[in-house]
Amino acid sequence: MPVITSIEDLRVLAQKRVPRMFYDYADSGSWTESTYRANESDFQKIKLRQRVAVNMENRSTATQMVGVDVKMPVAIAPTGLTGMQHADGEILAARAAEAFGVPFTLSTMSICSIEDIAAHTKAPFWFQLYVMRDRGFIERLIDRAKAARCGALVLTLDLQILGQRHKDLKNGLSAPPKPTLSTMLNLMTKPRWCLGMLGTKRRQFGNIVGHVSGVGDMGSLAEWTAKQFDPQLNWGDVEWIKKRWGGKLILKGIQDVEDARLAVDSGADALIVSNHGGRQLDGAESSIHALPRIIEAVGSQIEVHMDGGIRSGQDVLKAWALGAKGTYIGRAFLYGLGAMGQPGVAKALEIIHKELDLTMAFSGHTQLKNVTREILLPGTYPTA
Repeated sequence: MPVITSIEDLRVLAQKRVPRMFYDYADSGSWTESTYRANESDFQKIKLRQRVAVNMENRSTATQMVGVDVKMPVAIAPTGLTGMQHADGEILAARAAEAFGVPFTLSTMSICSIEDIAAHTKAPFWFQLYVMRDRGFIERLIDRAKAARCGALVLTLDLQILGQRHKDLKNGLSAPPKPTLSTMLNLMTKPRWCLGMLGTKRRQFGNIVGHVSGVGDMGSLAEWTAKQFDPQLNWGDVEWIKKRWGGKLILKGIQDVEDARLAVDSGADALIVSNHGGRQLDGAESSIHALPRIIEAVGSQIEVHMDGGIRSGQDVLKAWALGAKGTYIGRAFLYGLGAMGQPGVAKALEIIHKELDLTMAFSGHTQLKNVTREILLPGTYPTA
């Protein structure tokens, strides 16, 4: 096993082991990918103040996210097709998150189903919901999440229509892969991945196939999903979903102050400052750049989280210092999953935690709860 010291090491290994179409699906943005790149590069512009001669004993990064105790303010983000990065990928990632002590969020567009995760974990996981035109299906999804004892519902608001991702079109992305010559040649170079997929029955969208009338295979599924994302989604739907769910509700995809205020009015428990990893509106500002403005507007009224661009524990600390009470990692855990399965996800979490812990200490703090934007060098971080 190679020596793994960073999320970048996991990314390089995942690129070698995961078929191109699925690696590119995870590691890409829409159109020119400018927002995708800005999510990461804007973190790098923020500089830290180094402090010395401070007692660094008894450090703790523990906190809570929507009332849930977490080892660090990080949750596994919902990502589609996770089970195509590695066989049974959602199950493996959920197990790693549970063992480490952070929340796992299952996507509506996952390969493993809600019931699969519930059967293989003990800790309540979170479920991410896309709003479809078929409201009966949405009602059943919410009821299934309740039956699985999901701890929170993460409602994604920024995918009413699908942003164009050039790599997916060029790769002919599908699940399972289309048997083109190029695809087959690429698969021949990924024997580890192929053996894993041969050993599992989970190769389709587990939350959908078998749960929608007329959808029994990948062909009918593709036709169904192409028509189902609802461009008419509105705040009235949020109210309806909140009432149907009845539990903790987190709204994902907030980038604008006006929308943040509407999120507060909806009665949600938290919002996530997010641009969908740069996969929707190319040219939108980075999440870390939007964060301070939303914190100033609504941070005293609702718990504010963020995702997009987090590749290190330093990024987590910077987001926390700017007011985020929680962060989410998507690509960082996917790289670990694609590289080494469950141990890879565990490694990604360990790397981020160690970087968070050490950077907090070098910045003069031993308790995350006491960290404020004073650890950041003035003039290097975005303001409201």
